[in-house]
Amino acid sequence: MSTTDKAPAEAPNEDAAARAQLSTAPVEDGSAAPVGIGVIGWARWFWRQLTSMRVALILLFLLSLGSIPGSLIPQTQVDAMKVAEWKKTHEFWVPVAEKLQLFDVYSSVWFSAIYILLFVSLIGCIVPRTWQFVGQLTGRPPGAPRRLDRLPAYTTWRTDKAPEEVLASAKGLLGGRRFRTESSTGAVAAEKGYLREAGNLAFHIALIVMLVAFACGQLFKSEGGKLVLRGKGFSNTLTQYDDFKSGSLFSADDLVPFSFTLDKFDASYEKAGPQKGTARDFKAYVTYSEGAEGEPKKAEIEVNKPLEIDGSKIYLLGHGYAPVISVTDPSGKVVYRDAVPMLPFDGNLSSSGAVKVPDGYHNKNGDKEQLGFNAMFVPTFAGAGKGTMLSQFPDLNFPVLALSAYHGSLGVDSGLPQNVYQLNTSKMQEFKDPEGQLFKQRLLPGETMTLPDGAGTVKFEGIERWATFSVTHQPASGLALGGAVIAIGGLAASLFVQRRRIWVRAVRGEDGVTVVEMAGLGRSESAKLPEELSALSAALYETAPGPAVAGPAEADTTTEEEGERT
Repeated sequence: MSTTDKAPAEAPNEDAAARAQLSTAPVEDGSAAPVGIGVIGWARWFWRQLTSMRVALILLFLLSLGSIPGSLIPQTQVDAMKVAEWKKTHEFWVPVAEKLQLFDVYSSVWFSAIYILLFVSLIGCIVPRTWQFVGQLTGRPPGAPRRLDRLPAYTTWRTDKAPEEVLASAKGLLGGRRFRTESSTGAVAAEKGYLREAGNLAFHIALIVMLVAFACGQLFKSEGGKLVLRGKGFSNTLTQYDDFKSGSLFSADDLVPFSFTLDKFDASYEKAGPQKGTARDFKAYVTYSEGAEGEPKKAEIEVNKPLEIDGSKIYLLGHGYAPVISVTDPSGKVVYRDAVPMLPFDGNLSSSGAVKVPDGYHNKNGDKEQLGFNAMFVPTFAGAGKGTMLSQFPDLNFPVLALSAYHGSLGVDSGLPQNVYQLNTSKMQEFKDPEGQLFKQRLLPGETMTLPDGAGTVKFEGIERWATFSVTHQPASGLALGGAVIAIGGLAASLFVQRRRIWVRAVRGEDGVTVVEMAGLGRSESAKLPEELSALSAALYETAPGPAVAGPAEADTTTEEEGERT
């Protein structure tokens, strides 16, 4: 075999035309003037711009760019409390953020506009490419160009075999390598790599699927939180949630009917070393029922291991302690007894909360007054005179409850919502100790605090545990996952699979010896195409060797750069 010199300066448009046939991308008129007259012409021009791949990529970039404020600035639908805090600390930027709808990025007008335009653009890109790709799948490989030696990868040799035998061997060889072949007079055309364009289309279709899934998830989603005491239960109804948010098209009828009871909660911590106090394991043991009359079932919920019931997932978010407190009025009647959840504010579960006693007591004047207590609880107290009231370890090694007492009106009868973990003392007065200071006392489990002025007693009876759960329902999450998997597979196929064509021509020369030519053309330049052509030519050479003593090692393929150096 021998190589053929090439003259790049003489190369016609035949190579470019052949390469263009390997693409299913529609021809874009990016710089063309609007076609037609008036509104119709402008509409047609706008549609061509919108459905071009260039604009689709720009819109995808803008969508990614637009999601950045949603990550940096608190969102109203996620946490209204954080939004309020952000507004207090960034007062200068609040008017600008509100005008740009930065507190509701994903439902804003501008984000929705980008989203819809991207959706339309992708559909406009995919539909024509799909029909062209289907046409190529049903078509046959095109015939060999007149000058094979002008293609990027090329080799030739002479053999005593008849042209018909060479072409038959070439067709069998290429067909065995999963090339689609087509015979013509004096030549065999073969094509391979349709999976590249199929992957490209699959990637874009998967993007549309993920956009649809994202839209459905935002419109029909629901998410709520609930704090559940050990031994208490929860039913999946709106009135049972501590907080709840949902999509704009969500309906209360969409809530999955189920209920569960928190039977037990276990937590373990590192007891020594530099990681002392670090959580090792959290686990909630629950009994749940599906539907109104479902059979009770046992389950365990751990962090990142939710319980799934008919598409709704129950996540374990946090836990804490709830001191059991009872209040007795001056007559000895128990007017309050409950486990009061305390909210942790550090890693060792130092917690704060409020105890509100609406029934209260009658003061010396015979007026009914309500009682309120600011509470601080630590599971492991350092001891009196050893610093502040902070826990030294998250487990119940030395639990202490500190209470400061108030009397007056709690404001619970006003009809306005209140934070159950904070005490509003605007209409209350402090109980005073003998020194005229706020009356407060530390209690161990089982101890009792006697209120001044004969207002009654408060007893720290014991400790319960609580856990917080998040119940989420995210429709189309499976669709989004499937779209993501398809997108990754399609992208991999479009990146690593090469669309290429191989031509073999065998013609008997004037001296009676057959001249064999092989050439290859890929959609994009790649070192693998000359390597593949070399391997194919070597295999074909074994069936149609040259008249002289030669072997496959003498076969050579050249690229355009190598041809210039030959």
